[in-house]
This record gives sequence, C-alpha cells and structure tokens, in this order.
Amino acid sequence: MQLDKFTDYALRILMTLAVRAPARVPTSQIALLYDLSEHHLAKVATQLVAEGFARSERGRNGGLTLGRRADLISIGDVVRAMKRDDPVVECFGTNKSCLILPACGLRGPLAQAQEAFFATLDGYALADVVQPHSAFAALLDV
Repeated sequence: MQLDKFTDYALRILMTLAVRAPARVPTSQIALLYDLSEHHLAKVATQLVAEGFARSERGRNGGLTLGRRADLISIGDVVRAMKRDDPVVECFGTNKSCLILPACGLRGPLAQAQEAFFATLDGYALADVVQPHSAFAALLDV
C-alpha cells in the first residue's frame, strides 16, 4: 500500500502537534516547517478536525492542537479516515468492469494484505511514533 500525500501530510501535522502539545500550532507554521503548500495543509487540517483528531482555533493566537491525547490516536484510524476508503485496487471499489473479475485469484490475497497493513498500523498510537520525543522535537526546533 502506498500512502497518498493527503494522508502523509495528515500524519506529519499530527506528529508535529504531538511534539508541540499543548501549544497551538498555526497551519502556516507547519507548512513552513515541512516546505509544503499552506493551502493544501489547510485542507488536510480541516479533515483532521472533522474526524476529531485535531482541534482548531481561529484568531491571532489560534492554531491547531490535538483532538485527544496522542496515546489515544491510532495511526490505523488516521490512515483509514484520511484515505477515505480508497481501494487498494479498482475492483475493491465501485468499478466492477474488469474482464477477469469473476475468476480473479488476486482479490483474496490483496484483501488480506490490506487488512494486515491496517492491523499493523492499529498497533501504534501517535505517541509511539514520535519517540524518542526529544530527538523528534530537536528536528522540529521545539
């Protein structure tokens, strides 16, 4: 499985918020930190807020904070929410037009692989992936 940029950026935002907690971090600051488009990160942040992984406050002292403690945010849940159930192959989605679909032997192994991918990610919380905290914080100039 390959993560799309949207999901990658979501994880980077959350990791940054975890390291800088409880401080509010503006999206513009995160964009600058990773050299990413602020406009695109704002869309990702909006989705993170909608899913409850982050909170947003507007205004001069506004910014993003974690929606709950980092140890309660499952990486698997974040990836599922951000990928919006993008299928690993077309035939897992709504497109059932593949000629070999009725006899295809790949669907079972691919479904198992996808589940194994998420099962592995489910074993990690956001707090786990920012350890060691001090080394991660140093990279982010915290």
